[in-house]
Amino acid sequence: MICTSSVTLAYGKRVLFKDVNIKFTPGNRYGLIGANGAGKSTFLKILAGDIESDSGSVSVGPRERIAVLKQDHFAFDEKTVLNTVIMGHEKLYKIMTQRDTLYAKPDFSEADGIRSGELEVEFAEMNGYEAESEAAVLLNSLGIIEELHEKKMKELEGGEKVRILLAQALF
Repeated sequence: MICTSSVTLAYGKRVLFKDVNIKFTPGNRYGLIGANGAGKSTFLKILAGDIESDSGSVSVGPRERIAVLKQDHFAFDEKTVLNTVIMGHEKLYKIMTQRDTLYAKPDFSEADGIRSGELEVEFAEMNGYEAESEAAVLLNSLGIIEELHEKKMKELEGGEKVRILLAQALF
């Protein structure tokens, strides 16, 4: 379950939210509606932990994640399509890059070996070894053909990028 407790956010004198308390319960679907500039995207960013509220708290269950569809189509231009999708699971992607960096070291030490073992355990617990195939299935279901999976995002059309960013949010 995802809950907010007394979430408040203001920009200067403009109060966007004051003492927002809400529970998002499993099995339900929710939508945010409001005028442009009302704070819908900002509220989602608070829920996702991308920005902090002035006061209050957000609690997310241990087996739950929140993702927001990114609106910046150019933020991932230098990443491959598959990596862009996997980046949707921030913790997994961080472990994956730490692991790859360790293995690429020319002077791999005993401490590096111990750390890589710890990372391997975390990676396996998060089904990291299936990440690429799961991302590929998701991309295929959104009409992104396999030939595009290793291309850089900057090589793609706008509509393809939106579907890839949707896959990232769903990953």
